[in-house]
Amino acid sequence: MARNCSVAATLAVVGEQWALLALREVFLGVRRFDAIQEATGAPRAVLVKRLKSLVEAGVLERRDYREPGSRIRQEYRLTEAGRELQPVLTALMQWGDKHLAGPAGPPLAVTHSGCGAPVRATLCCANGHQLADTGRELTATPDQRVRAG
Repeated sequence: MARNCSVAATLAVVGEQWALLALREVFLGVRRFDAIQEATGAPRAVLVKRLKSLVEAGVLERRDYREPGSRIRQEYRLTEAGRELQPVLTALMQWGDKHLAGPAGPPLAVTHSGCGAPVRATLCCANGHQLADTGRELTATPDQRVRAG
C-alpha cells in the first residue's frame, strides 16, 4: 500500500519540469505566456497544459491585460499558495548551484532587496532553532489526526 504523503501530493501539482520552470519565470516577474515559453523553451502545447493545471491547483491565477490597440489577453500571477512555493524553488536552485553549477558558477544570484545579502533556504523549527544536520535533527511521526481518521 502506498504511503499517504504530502511530498507525493505536491509533486502531482508542481513536480513536472515545465511546471517548475514556468513557476520560476513567474517568480522572476515573467507573466505572459509567450515570454514564459521563450524563457523556458517549453513546447507550446505542454506549457498550455502545465499553466492550466497550475491555475486549477490554485498556484497561479489568470488576469486580463490589454496592450493599447490589441485584444484582451491573459497573464499569470502567483496566488498565496504559489508564493508559498518560493522556498522550494530557492532550495532547488541552491542545491543545483552547489552540486551542478559548472566552472563559471551559478547562472543567477538571488539577493535580499533590502540589504543585498544572498537568499538561502534553511530549515528551522517552530521555536526558531536552525537545523544544521537534518539527518540527525529531524524526527518524522504520523499526524495523530490522520491515524484517528
